[in-house]
Amino acid sequence: MTDSLELPALGARRSVRGEVANALRAALVAGQMRPGEVYSAPTLAARFGVSATPVREAMLDLVKEGLVETVRNKGFRVTELSEQELDNLTEIRRLLEVPTTVQVIDVITAEDLARLRPMAQRIVDVAEDKDLIAYIEHDRQFHLELLALIGNSHLVSLVGELRARSRLFGLTRLAEAGELVPSAREHIEMLDLIEAGDRSGLERLMRAHIGHVRGRWAGRAEHPEP
Repeated sequence: MTDSLELPALGARRSVRGEVANALRAALVAGQMRPGEVYSAPTLAARFGVSATPVREAMLDLVKEGLVETVRNKGFRVTELSEQELDNLTEIRRLLEVPTTVQVIDVITAEDLARLRPMAQRIVDVAEDKDLIAYIEHDRQFHLELLALIGNSHLVSLVGELRARSRLFGLTRLAEAGELVPSAREHIEMLDLIEAGDRSGLERLMRAHIGHVRGRWAGRAEHPEP
């Protein structure tokens, strides 16, 4: 197993299996768990500071989601995706997330904004701390909470799956260089635009924000949205 994989130690949690699964998804998205590498439940459990059972159960959840595959008597291997597949996933996310986030302007309340603003600030905080796994997880929670305001649970579930299948192999380098902070602050800007009712501004920001996934975050040159 690669030495670059960094996983948080978990304390006593209500659902250790769920916490492990979320952390593993974040590590997958961040490219810290690489295709072709075999990861054993006991080794991952040692990194989490928990027993192997919840880790094995969490990995089986990821198998069902198509994110990893079992390797008999060895562990689990990350499913490989081509660059074209990753581009396609990102385009589907744009088609779903951009217009839905703009629709949020019509339904969001002051209470919703008050609840989401600390979440957006938390993304900035962990970006400044260069905590990549926490960044991925808080980013996921924020966007899914935002989309959930529309009331379409199927869309939220689908977007969650699409996000989990992404691979951002350039993200570790950007986090170490402190270059995730500007992207993190875009979450606060999203809420400002929603509060102001600025549909066109929010659409532009969301398209650019999702575009990071296949630009510098993926280790590619990033081109601005037209």
